[in-house]
Amino acid sequence: MENTGDLRDEDLLRLDTQICFSVHAASRAFNAVYREPLGALGLTYPQYLVMLALWEHGELAVKRLGELLRLDSGTLSPLLKRLEAHGYVERRRSAEDERSVTVRPTGAGAELRTAAAAVPRRIAEATGLSLEEFMELRDRLNALTGALDAAPR
Repeated sequence: MENTGDLRDEDLLRLDTQICFSVHAASRAFNAVYREPLGALGLTYPQYLVMLALWEHGELAVKRLGELLRLDSGTLSPLLKRLEAHGYVERRRSAEDERSVTVRPTGAGAELRTAAAAVPRRIAEATGLSLEEFMELRDRLNALTGALDAAPR
C-alpha cells in the first residue's frame, strides 16, 4: 500500500485512490455475481440477506433484524412485505407490545434454505480467492467496519 504521505493533494483526490470507491465497486460486483443464483431462487440480494438472518436466528423483532442488516425500517418494511407476499416469511404483532412486530420464516421460507445452500460457495469461487483468503478478507472488512463505526463523527 502506498504511503499517503508520498502523495500530493491532487493525487489523493483521484478516484483510483479512494478506498470508499473500491469498496463500492466491489459491492456492485458482488451484487452482479449474486443476481443469477438468487434469481433462480426468486430472491433479490437484500431479500437474501433477510432470509439469511432469519434462517440463522429464527424469529426476530423487525427492529433487531434491521440492526443486524443495517437497514432502516423504510427499507426493511417493503422487503418484508414482498417476502411475505411470496410466502417466505410471516410477520406478527407482539401480544406483549403492540408496537413490536416479529418476523419468522414460513415452511416455504425454511425450505428455500436448502435450495440456497450452494450460493455461498458459488460466490466464494467467483472471487478467485482461496477459502482462507476469502475469510481473511471478510475479517478485515469487518474490522474496517468496526473502526468506521467507532470513528468520531
